[in-house]
Amino acid sequence: MSATTDIEAVPQTRYSIETVDLNLWYGDLQALADITVKVKQGIITSLIGPSGCGKTTLLRCFNRINERYGNVTTTGEITILGKSIYDSDVSLSELRKSAGMVFQRPNPLPISIYRNVLFGVRVHVPCRSVSRSQRDEMVESALREVDLWDTVKDKLNKKATLLTLEQRQKLCIARLLPLKPRVILMDEPCSALDAEGTEKIENLLDTLRDKYTVVIVTHNMAQARRASDECMFMLMGKLIEHDKTTEVFLNPKDERTEMYIEGRYG
Repeated sequence: MSATTDIEAVPQTRYSIETVDLNLWYGDLQALADITVKVKQGIITSLIGPSGCGKTTLLRCFNRINERYGNVTTTGEITILGKSIYDSDVSLSELRKSAGMVFQRPNPLPISIYRNVLFGVRVHVPCRSVSRSQRDEMVESALREVDLWDTVKDKLNKKATLLTLEQRQKLCIARLLPLKPRVILMDEPCSALDAEGTEKIENLLDTLRDKYTVVIVTHNMAQARRASDECMFMLMGKLIEHDKTTEVFLNPKDERTEMYIEGRYG
C-alpha cells in the first residue's frame, strides 16, 4: 500500500467520521451489518448496546485495527476527516496518527513517563527533526492537557507502570496528543477504574470536547448520559438509533432502544 497521503491534509467536512453500508465478517460470522452513520466533529459520541452487539468492532473499523486479527472481511465505505480510509494512497500509519485509540486496560509501556509520552513521536517522526526543547514542550503540553503535569513533573524519569490506574489511563491519552490527532477512539476507558478514577477521566473527557472528536464505547449508561453529546445504540451488529444523547435516553424512537435503556434486556 502506498503511504503518500497525509489524511490531515484532506479538506474537512462537518463530519469527522462517515460510514456507508459498512459490513464486517470474522470468517463466516457477520459482526456488523449495513452501518451508515455520520459522526460530527468536536463532540463526544458514545456507543452503547449489550455485549457482543458490535460496538468495539465498529470502533476498531475507524482506524482499521480489526485487520490485525486476520480472517476479517470488510465491505462498504468509511471516511475519516473527508478521506476514504481504504483509498490506495492512505497510509495506515498516518490514519492511526489522525485517529488514535485508547483501550480498556491502561497500557503504558514499561519505560519512563517521559518516553511514554514521546513514544508515538519517536515511531512516526524522524528523531533529528525534533529538538530536545521541542520534545520537552510536547511532554509538558500533553501532560498538562490530561491534568497530569503537576502530579508527575518531578517524576518524568520514573517508570510509567508505577502510576495509579487512573493516572496510567490519562498517560495513554497523553501519549496520543503529540501526534495531533483529530479523532480519539476510546474502548471502555473507565472499565478498569474505580468510581473516583472514572470521575476524573470523565472530567478529562469534558476538557477534550471541542478540541477533538471523541468516540467512546461504554457499558455504563450513566456515563454515556453524563459524558456524551450524541449516542449510538447498537444491537446484533446493527445501528438501531443515533441521536442527541438526551433524545436517546428521554425520547427514544425505537422500542428496542427504550428496552435496553430501561434494563429490560442486555
